[in-house]
Amino acid sequence: MTEAQSGDIARIPPGGLRQLGPINWVIAKVGARVLRAPRMHLFATLGYRQSLFWAFLLYGGRLLRGRLPRADTELVILRVAHLRSCEYELQHHRRIARGAGLDAQTQATIFAWPEAPESDGPRKVLSARQQALLQATDELITNRSVTADTFQQLATHLNRQRLIEFCMLATQYDGIAATVTALAIPLDNPVDKR
Repeated sequence: MTEAQSGDIARIPPGGLRQLGPINWVIAKVGARVLRAPRMHLFATLGYRQSLFWAFLLYGGRLLRGRLPRADTELVILRVAHLRSCEYELQHHRRIARGAGLDAQTQATIFAWPEAPESDGPRKVLSARQQALLQATDELITNRSVTADTFQQLATHLNRQRLIEFCMLATQYDGIAATVTALAIPLDNPVDKR
């Protein structure tokens, strides 16, 4: 468990109106309201770097609403967050993933990949496309690349634009996980680990 997850003090305290400026402060407040949390710590911290934060939001928003189907996007994000032990990302994306059609059993299988939490095995719970996405995510995050065989398998499910987007999505959430951990950003809802 990282500092941020254990409830210890963040390395950079979340900013208020004075530190974030009015636009970033409002963005952080709206984010907190959407989450039903008192504060959205990630936005209230990254918002210190005002114009960089805007670029981060635009880029991240575009990846979340890109050409990959929402279920694929959330599968990749959940796997990256699991590999990086980033409870902050997991807390936000478990619920979003359920809304995208990744139920509790599928999420448990994503976290246990390549094993499965029940006797059916991952191949009965996950489609061939999902398995290819998980294999590619594991390789990209763990080895910083994807083997030729895995890339070829993934290419049977994704066109060129979506292959590029997959790489950018996985590495974006890897970077967010590293930032959350390095800055010890606390959970927005410490008791909500659904």
